[in-house]
Amino acid sequence: MNIHEHQAKDLIKKFGAPVSKGVVIFNLNEIDEKIKQLNSKMYVVKAQIHAGGRGKAGGVKLVKSIDELKQKCKDLLGKVLVTHQTGPQGREVKRLYIEEASDIKKEFYLSCLVDRASSKIAFISSAEGGMDVEEVADKTPEKIITTRVSLSAKLKDEDLESIVKPYNLSGDQKNQAKKVAQALYDTLVNTDGSLIEINPLILTTEDQIKCLDAKISFDDNALFRHPEIKELRDLNEEDPMEIEASKYELAYIKLDGKIGCMVNGAGLAMATMDIIKLYGSEPANFLDVGGGATKEKVSAAFKIILSDKNVEGILINIFGGIMRCDIIAQGVIEAAKEVDLKVPLVVRLAGTKVDEGKEILKKSGLTIISADNLSDAAKKIVEATS
Repeated sequence: MNIHEHQAKDLIKKFGAPVSKGVVIFNLNEIDEKIKQLNSKMYVVKAQIHAGGRGKAGGVKLVKSIDELKQKCKDLLGKVLVTHQTGPQGREVKRLYIEEASDIKKEFYLSCLVDRASSKIAFISSAEGGMDVEEVADKTPEKIITTRVSLSAKLKDEDLESIVKPYNLSGDQKNQAKKVAQALYDTLVNTDGSLIEINPLILTTEDQIKCLDAKISFDDNALFRHPEIKELRDLNEEDPMEIEASKYELAYIKLDGKIGCMVNGAGLAMATMDIIKLYGSEPANFLDVGGGATKEKVSAAFKIILSDKNVEGILINIFGGIMRCDIIAQGVIEAAKEVDLKVPLVVRLAGTKVDEGKEILKKSGLTIISADNLSDAAKKIVEATS
C-alpha cells in the first residue's frame, strides 16, 4: 500500500525526521483558513498523487504570493496529471499539499527498503538528488551507494557513516543526516514499511538537513497490525478492479494485454504470463487466487477478469495442492453462467481432485477448451484469441 507525500511526512516526523511545515487541502475554500498555519513569504504547491515525476509534469509549483497560490491551486485541483509513472491515462489531482518554501543549497537522495536478497535493510544514498535521479542511476551508477544493515534497535555508527558519506558533510550537518537515516530506519521497521524514499533530501542555506519530499510503501500483508496506517489508504489512487480483488483477498494486478489469467500461486502465475508472451500474446492481468480459495472466491476472480474490456480470452491454470480442482471448476461454471461468457476459455487442471474437476467442466454445457499442460494451454488460448 502507498500513501501520499503529506501522510508520509507526518509519519517520518513522528520518528524524528525534519520536514517543512505544510497543510493539505481538498477544495479551494480551505485555503484562506489553513494558510494561517504557515509562516512564509513563499510557498510550494504540490499535487498529491501516488506517482513520481510530479515536478516534471507540472504538479509542483513555487509561488510568491497568496494570490498566485490560489491561482495555482485552482489550476491543479481536479487536473489530470500525466507522469512517467501514471501512464498516458494520468491521475486526477484530488488533494494538494501547501508547504513553506525552503532555500536550497544542495540536493541529495536517500532511501531505505527491505532487501529480500540479503534479508537486510538497504540504504541507498547519492550526492545527486532531485528530479533527475533516475538519469544519475542510469548514466553514473557509481555515484549511488548502497549500505546494507542488519536488524537492531539502533544503526551502528559505521553504517551511518557509510550511508551519509556521499553527501560529503561534516560536523553538525553530518550528525543531522545521521539522525535522518536513523529516523527512516525506525519508521520502516516499526510500521512494516517496504520502502521509504526521500528525494530530495536537502541542505538549506541555513545549513539544516530537511526531507523535502517523502514516499512510503507498506507491506500489505502486515497492515492488520497497523490499523492507523490502513486508514491512510486512498482508494481514489487505486484501480477499481484491484480494489474489488482486495475485498476477496485476491492478488490482482491489471496489465495491458488481452488474455485474462487465473492461477493459484505467485510463481505459477508468473510462469503462466511468461509462456503467454512466449507464444506471442500478452497477459491482461496477474491474478493469484491463493492456495485455499473457496468457490465464491474463484467466482469473484472470474468476474473481475471479465470486467476488463480488453480481455479477449481467459486462461485458467490450476495446480491442485491445497486447492482442489473440483472447487475451481464449480466456481468457474457459476461465474461463467452469471456473466454470460462470450470469450474463449482454456482450462488446465492438475493435482488434487483433477478428474472430478474435469468431469464437472465437461458436464457444464459450456464451451471450454481443455489443456493437458501449461504449454498446451498457452498455445491454445493464444490461437483462440488470434
